[in-house]
Amino acid sequence: MRSHGIDCSLIVNTFEKPRHLALVLESIAAQAGVDGRIEVIVADDGSRDETADVVAAFAASARLPVHFTSEPHAGFRLARVRNQGARLAAGDYLLFLDGDCILPRDHVAAYLARRRPGVAHLGYCARLPEAASAVLVPGRLAGVDLAALAPAGERRLLRRRFRKAWWHTLLRHPSKPRLAGGNFGVWRRDFELVNGFDERFVGWGQEDDDLGLRLRAAGVRLESILDRTCSLHVWHPTDPTATARWRDGPNVAYFMRRGRLTRCRQGLAARGIETVRWGVPAPLDDTPLGRAVGAAIPVAACVGAGETCEIEIVTRPGPARFTRRAECRLVLAMPEAAIEPGLSRRADRVERVDPADVATVLAAVG
Repeated sequence: MRSHGIDCSLIVNTFEKPRHLALVLESIAAQAGVDGRIEVIVADDGSRDETADVVAAFAASARLPVHFTSEPHAGFRLARVRNQGARLAAGDYLLFLDGDCILPRDHVAAYLARRRPGVAHLGYCARLPEAASAVLVPGRLAGVDLAALAPAGERRLLRRRFRKAWWHTLLRHPSKPRLAGGNFGVWRRDFELVNGFDERFVGWGQEDDDLGLRLRAAGVRLESILDRTCSLHVWHPTDPTATARWRDGPNVAYFMRRGRLTRCRQGLAARGIETVRWGVPAPLDDTPLGRAVGAAIPVAACVGAGETCEIEIVTRPGPARFTRRAECRLVLAMPEAAIEPGLSRRADRVERVDPADVATVLAAVG
């Protein structure tokens, strides 16, 4: 989807916080220096309250394009919600925002001024205390200096966060600064290059960490923009699905997996077996498992000997070894087949599989 004149698509995710969303939308309408250049897409996770009415009322009076997407709520599906917003986007630059964080007047302009090819910019929020949040009323933000609302302690924390991010970027740290999904800007082509958010993340957390790692793997540089702007988190009770500690989140095990594909399998598009670059052992016809692998993977999806692939397969029984550069090294073994310890150590994933189930396993890998 493209629209003439739209430079940046603001994708605001939300779920059953209509007051907060109304404040966020009002702060977007007040953005300076971006007239005619932006659109708003509200991506809802199936709210069952007046959220749709809030968006409709805003769209009726806003002087910018406003779109709304929602589907029935089926648990916390933030990755899916953000992808759905991106699918509707018209701009070549995507600015992802949480629906409980209001924006200073120059927030979007700061992102647009800082854009460079091959770079994603990372923001964060200053957290407003409950008392300051309570006095914010939809329809009455005009004339309020939102940036001045950030407590001094929060501003100090953001300055420290920026200094750390600057240093990590300078050192080309492999995983820092981390991407926080509620306030970051990325070129649409880079987001599409990695197939967006991985929708296998269901429940609280880690979908943004994963996207950051995959963007880096694709050659995108991640830089902080906290020296220029931040959003302001409007207080609300902690989401009941959130965990107190990062490592207790429901997605941690999946996030920590080995063999992460740069271009995820379940993202903006669902990638079938035929879209993955596979490295398969030769010959395949010597064992039932090898023949099943050959039948499941189209010839056109298999790379030549020694060529880089996304997923390289070694079967047991069989004589093959890992020989290619691959993002994921996969051992497929018959239930009773022996697997050498050295091969297991090199593998990112080992699956015991019946030849009749090979296609199902391959569809789930990555």
